[in-house]
Amino acid sequence: MTVDELMCEALRLNATERASMAHELLSSLESLSEAEIEQLWVEEALRRSAEIDAGLVETIPADQVIAEARARLK
Repeated sequence: MTVDELMCEALRLNATERASMAHELLSSLESLSEAEIEQLWVEEALRRSAEIDAGLVETIPADQVIAEARARLK
């Protein structure tokens, strides 16, 4: 079973079952070593970079993001 197939199956669960699964999955990450956490961040950065390079996501200039965040805080 692929991760996508597993995700589809998990999303068919009721809210209580999904919450329990989410809790267990998040708890399992607490025992990761610093090296494992660093590797996961590297993989995530590479994935995001590839999405940008492929034109799959829209980038937003930092000054725009900061201006929008400040506007929300007012």
